Amino acid sequence: MDRCGSYLETMRSNAPLVQCITNFVAMNTVANVLLAAGASPAMVHDAEESGEFAGIAQAVTINMGTPSPRWLEGMEAAAQGAMAAGRPWVLDPVAVGATAFRRDIGARLLALKPGVIRGNASEILALAGAAARGKGADSADSVSEAEEAALRLAQSSGAVVAVTGPMDFVTDGKRGFRCANGHALMPKVTALGCSLTGVVGAFVAGQPPLEATAAALAFFGLAGEEAARGAEGPGSFQVAFLDALHRLSPEDLDRGARLEAA
Repeated sequence: MDRCGSYLETMRSNAPLVQCITNFVAMNTVANVLLAAGASPAMVHDAEESGEFAGIAQAVTINMGTPSPRWLEGMEAAAQGAMAAGRPWVLDPVAVGATAFRRDIGARLLALKPGVIRGNASEILALAGAAARGKGADSADSVSEAEEAALRLAQSSGAVVAVTGPMDFVTDGKRGFRCANGHALMPKVTALGCSLTGVVGAFVAGQPPLEATAAALAFFGLAGEEAARGAEGPGSFQVAFLDALHRLSPEDLDRGARLEAA
């Protein structure tokens, strides 16, 4: 993809306000990651204000990691508010196949037309109605096994679908990209996947969703590669990762993005 770094440059220039409905474990990490990347996070989830706030934000991200009936009300209100305001919203269907409650939440949120869906292979398979082998929030399926399901889900939902793993796959149902950026230490830090959803939201605010999502995946993965160079383990990696997100330039992303057409 030509000029991958231009999407980072535009995102930072706009510094979009991203409304993040995410789980208890992830809130602090997601907020710090978005700030380091160049966006402005707002952790607004309650139904009393989430729909109204979605009209203020430039993008909304909804992560169903620690759901409850009250949080579901806030998720639905935010998605509806985003749609009414013409704002993109991103769905992160965490462990969507694990329980009947989560399957119902996934179906209800999918019906509200997310612009982007970002999940691991097992989550995308489950959301698409295919057999999946997820272990809680972890994937037991490979990205390649989920590619056909991702294509079908993108075609049926109208969303860009990103399947993340060692080799990411993102598609709008017609075109797609594979992204090879990333590092093995990234899954060792909790909430980095949730944080990626926030970064995708920041990139797609006002930008073409397929290309912007692919650029976000490359940016996030490249930051992981850079952070791992001096890290001794997950603890030092987490700190170095925030620094790398802040430090990476559009030119760095142009040079380091490992994206190819799928």
